[in-house]
Amino acid sequence: MPSIIPSYVYTLVASIVVGTLLIYAFDVSTVGTKGEAEKQQLRNLAEYVAIKSCELVSAATANNLSTSLRLDIPPLVGSQRYWIQLGNDSSAAWVEYGYGTTPSSTELQVTIPSEVSASGMYISDLGTPILECSANSTGTYLQLFGGH
Repeated sequence: MPSIIPSYVYTLVASIVVGTLLIYAFDVSTVGTKGEAEKQQLRNLAEYVAIKSCELVSAATANNLSTSLRLDIPPLVGSQRYWIQLGNDSSAAWVEYGYGTTPSSTELQVTIPSEVSASGMYISDLGTPILECSANSTGTYLQLFGGH
């Protein structure tokens, strides 16, 4: 009889080890999937800002006026704060984005397909972002305010 009890114990221990490994594997897979989903959500926010920028530039340019728009974006992506900033050079304008509270130049960009001078930034969870565009004889200017 004593030889039967150790085999049950070994089977129980082996089942616990296999179960623990399976739980760990699923957890690692879930964390990776969640991280990718959050990156995609942040990119979608930057694309939203670029689309709204194009809408404002079209309206302002057609009518030679100034217009502004309150952006409807969430304060956090997942549980993380993020930043969005507008920039441009002589050939293009863009929306840069990243995680944290300190904006920096990154490879993460969405192009704004308009000839516009763009500037300003938004740091999430610190207020409402406002996108403002003005057009006059000297050019079209796009600025992002809020979250400072």
